[in-house]
Amino acid sequence: MRREPGLAAPTIDALLAPLARYDAALLAISGGPDSTALLALAAEWAQRTPQSPRLAAATVDHGLRKESADEAAAVGALCARLGVPHRVLLWRGDKPTSRIQERARAARYALLGAHAREIGAGAIVTAHHLDDQAETALFRLLRGSGVGGLRAMAASVDLDGVALLRPLLGVAKRDLVAACEARGLIYARDPSNEDPRYARTRVRRLAAGLAAEGLDAVALARLARRAGQIEDALARQTCAAALRLGLGAGSSCDAGALLAEPTEIVQRLLAAAIADVGGRAPRRVGLGKVEALTQQLARAYAARAPFSANIAGARVRLARGALQVAPEPPRRSAAQPRTRG
Repeated sequence: MRREPGLAAPTIDALLAPLARYDAALLAISGGPDSTALLALAAEWAQRTPQSPRLAAATVDHGLRKESADEAAAVGALCARLGVPHRVLLWRGDKPTSRIQERARAARYALLGAHAREIGAGAIVTAHHLDDQAETALFRLLRGSGVGGLRAMAASVDLDGVALLRPLLGVAKRDLVAACEARGLIYARDPSNEDPRYARTRVRRLAAGLAAEGLDAVALARLARRAGQIEDALARQTCAAALRLGLGAGSSCDAGALLAEPTEIVQRLLAAAIADVGGRAPRRVGLGKVEALTQQLARAYAARAPFSANIAGARVRLARGALQVAPEPPRRSAAQPRTRG
């Protein structure tokens, strides 16, 4: 039995144990070293684990590089050797000319989710690892993210009814490369990972410099873990405050009681109410906008002045000490005359 450092069989068994909750799991395999290692490790784990799920694999061919079809075919050949059913999922249609990586990622998860539901897989498994986690935390730090963003990637999230699992978040990329090399597996190299036009590439290079100063992948992943713990605590505090204050879509609450809460809780309550009214996720409201709104509300309340503002499809109104979040009224066209009540 192979015993490369950090990836001995007991370690692999512990990492992949969450997959055993599902009857079937879909492995997202691009053909790079990370996902190739995931494929091999998962296939070996399934062979020695009586309660393992039925494994399948899929490769998304975005059609952005001429090599992608050959890489997908190579993954299919390896899957055949390992006894894992494989499907190539094509991203069809016109390709975007901007925000390519972001839109390719959205298309990838949409295709994987649809295929998982088609084959009855309750989980999609990706090969995101420790270095990816560190880059995500640094990427969001550079963009001024709040605590929720700094937690980076979660080990498990819901993807429209299918679990998205990332069991390798604690494994360094070098260990996954070593796992491939120990098994004699050939893997593809995506040149876009070295293209400085992409923000991820520039962050990766910055991360290398920071590591030399002590802020390495382990330290950044530790920051993400601690931010996640803080985020969980704040989420619980926010839920408790929401029940206590009764702020919600169309309802009103005591503005003084709301503003007496810690600023972070006030902002989260406002973002949740606005998102509920506007029909979007709270993170889509915009942290900067909610911060400015909170400050304006506090000043208006202190001055005992009325206040009204439209944000993300909602109207936030302060009057007579009560705060209400309701749908933004339709905008009146320039040709529409005013009416008097």
